[in-house]
Amino acid sequence: METQNNNIDLYLNTLGAKAQAAKAALQSLDEERKNQALKRAAEALVRERDRLLCANGKDYEKARKNGMAEGLLDRLKLTPERIEAMAEGLIQIAGLPDPVGEVTERFERPNGLHIEKVRVPMGVVGIIYEARPNVTADAFGLCFKTGNVVILKGGRDAFYSNLAVTEVIREALTKEDIPADAVLLIENNDRAVTTAFMKLKEYVDVLIPRGGAGLIRSVVENSTIPVIETGTGNCHIFIDETADMEKAIPIVINAKTQRIGVCNACESLLVHGKIADRILPLLGKALSERKVEIRGDETVLEQIPEAHAATEEDYGKEYLDLILSVKTVSSVEEAIAHINKYNTGHSDAILTEDQSHARKFLREVDSACVYVNASTRFTDGFEFGFGAEIGISTQKLHARGPMGLKELTSYKYQITGDGQVRP
Repeated sequence: METQNNNIDLYLNTLGAKAQAAKAALQSLDEERKNQALKRAAEALVRERDRLLCANGKDYEKARKNGMAEGLLDRLKLTPERIEAMAEGLIQIAGLPDPVGEVTERFERPNGLHIEKVRVPMGVVGIIYEARPNVTADAFGLCFKTGNVVILKGGRDAFYSNLAVTEVIREALTKEDIPADAVLLIENNDRAVTTAFMKLKEYVDVLIPRGGAGLIRSVVENSTIPVIETGTGNCHIFIDETADMEKAIPIVINAKTQRIGVCNACESLLVHGKIADRILPLLGKALSERKVEIRGDETVLEQIPEAHAATEEDYGKEYLDLILSVKTVSSVEEAIAHINKYNTGHSDAILTEDQSHARKFLREVDSACVYVNASTRFTDGFEFGFGAEIGISTQKLHARGPMGLKELTSYKYQITGDGQVRP
């Protein structure tokens, strides 16, 4: 065991040293060179599409045979369209302003000291994520644009996909005469390696987990590196008594079924009791047509005969499946209290034509993203115009919500004097 641990430490220390060596070169690049490299990486992903699909096919077939849930299989799968979207994400990042070097505050003290607060790279960013190969490209693009080296630890279910994407990007960087070690992939799938990576504080400045509750909890509890927590998504929609039903049903269907294996999908639905007899049968029919299993309270069971009784656990669960918990409430206050009790701080929505209810919901729901009359599926870096995202932060320190370029920077103070000394 000691020999194994020594080998793991040697492996990770070697990766860490490579990351540190690449950091100085990466942070010396100007915006034009970074944008050029991002565009070349995007072109390479599209050009090597068949190579990526072949690698992903190995992962997908193995995961399917192992009984992976449908929602997780959807996360894992690459298609030509998703590869195009990965490339488009890099191109969008190239088109965004570089936040590094931005002066966010500037002021002068009475003693003549001139002080500026300036955005700077984090340094080396570590990302631990599950079976989502698109994260590999997104993480590279965002970190690269902000002058950060990234060390990736993907899930074993997407190993061949992540390896292929990383290889293609590294090849593109090499052709641009930029250190390929700007992006590094941990290729050892031993759980002990993941745990040891969480303690690589000498080399890694910040660690970001992307995945299910178990992964995030493990990173938060075991890491000695500062962690930005990207949480799970028990996202709610509340249909208020004044909701426009012609808007409400398509929004619910979109939020629940457009993609079931994503953190911004709706998992819990609340319906005002005054409209339950009108809207629940319509919702039941629309959801049933899309094979969604409904788990609800007594009122829901009366209005939707095919529904199943909900348990307390259902109201706090991220299903990542064609399952939806549904509960009736008597007021916007009850809806807000329920959401704040069971949500994960991700994304929640109210469907209403009452502006006072909308304002109350926006003000009092404690989530990173709060919506009025729109699907929770918009909580996404691409949809917010960030080009992509490193994750959806559900914590309140440093960053909250979709983490784009600015959220991958820190800052420093630059102080200019003219001979001042402290009395």
